[in-house]
Amino acid sequence: MISGRSRIVRGATAATAFIAALSVLSGCASEPTYPDSVGNVAAVDTLGHPTISVTGWGDRPMNDEAVGVMPGAPIVVAAHAGRLTSVALSGPDGRVTGHLRDGGQSWVPDGTLDYGADYTLTAVARGVDSDGARQLRFSTASADSLASVASVTDDGETVGVGQPVMINFDSPVVDKRTAQRAITIRTDPPVPGAFYWVNDSMLRWRPQHFWASGTKVTVDARLRGISLGNGVYGANDLHTSFRVGRRFVAIADDNTKTITVWVGGKVVRTMPTSMGKDSSPTNTGTYIVAERDPSVIMDSSTYGVPVKSAGGYREVVYDATRISFSGIYVHAAPWSVGDQGNTDVSNGCLNVSPDNAAWFLGKALRGDIVIVKNTVGPPLPGDDGLGDWNVPWSTWQRGNAE
Repeated sequence: MISGRSRIVRGATAATAFIAALSVLSGCASEPTYPDSVGNVAAVDTLGHPTISVTGWGDRPMNDEAVGVMPGAPIVVAAHAGRLTSVALSGPDGRVTGHLRDGGQSWVPDGTLDYGADYTLTAVARGVDSDGARQLRFSTASADSLASVASVTDDGETVGVGQPVMINFDSPVVDKRTAQRAITIRTDPPVPGAFYWVNDSMLRWRPQHFWASGTKVTVDARLRGISLGNGVYGANDLHTSFRVGRRFVAIADDNTKTITVWVGGKVVRTMPTSMGKDSSPTNTGTYIVAERDPSVIMDSSTYGVPVKSAGGYREVVYDATRISFSGIYVHAAPWSVGDQGNTDVSNGCLNVSPDNAAWFLGKALRGDIVIVKNTVGPPLPGDDGLGDWNVPWSTWQRGNAE
């Protein structure tokens, strides 16, 4: 990138002449300017001689004649030893709106820029006995393709204490660190947490322990115009929130062949169950409740067992609550009621009676927890998609962004 260029105009008369010469671009301080690259400005910490800096992604200086600027990168125009009096940013569609903040010491644009476009930024600052001015030209990057981002939870949804923030992209993300930096998670009350990628298109954020009931979680993902790597840019921003409801934890114990449901620290129901037989055991570990479906078609061919083989099947099951991406449900199994509570005969699911399945589906929320213990199966993988809590906190907190 070409080295930055700044200009300090000393004296009100000189600054006025500079502004007049650039009258097409100048404007009141409340009008927006949009820089995406930042020019290096020497610090002059005397109130009489203000300087202006422009910074882009990660507070990096933005240089004049910069190319390939990220259209969605946060840009900040700041006055040093003075206050901004005029900021103007113009591009192919005219002026870009923005607003002053910090009592006039900085200015930020209100939105993102166009792809593959040229922009000019002009800013003026006033000190005690002189004005300073700066002009910057740059061009934004072009996008080969766009990736949309979405939340698994609905805005305002009430969820269980185990619900992570789940953000899904419709294309693989190569530059995961940049994607994470564009996302802010706020919790009320505050609680520390960390990002973790389940795979290249599924990003999660969760605290070390289950949420406290009543916690509100807000997601602010400003990904529109942000580079995700290999020419792919974010197609949209995402702003959503959820609230954590009552504490609902179900413990499925293969020693007793029962599911004990605790709500708010009290046992509210105990259900006989039949788990996976030894040839297809239920995984141990912590599961997260996902969809709750009145009916689901279960097909053995989805995990490699032909429907017409000895162990194959394709049938409709009712009142099915999904707890793993690999296809484990708590569901009605009238055919195994005689085995429930004493013998494991399922293909990995938690079989319960129709009455118990209907009760569970009606009471469970997305994000409620099911803990399976004492089976002969291996732990539910952390990258299952609903096995987040099986990733050790030390690993999760360290993260895996590239």
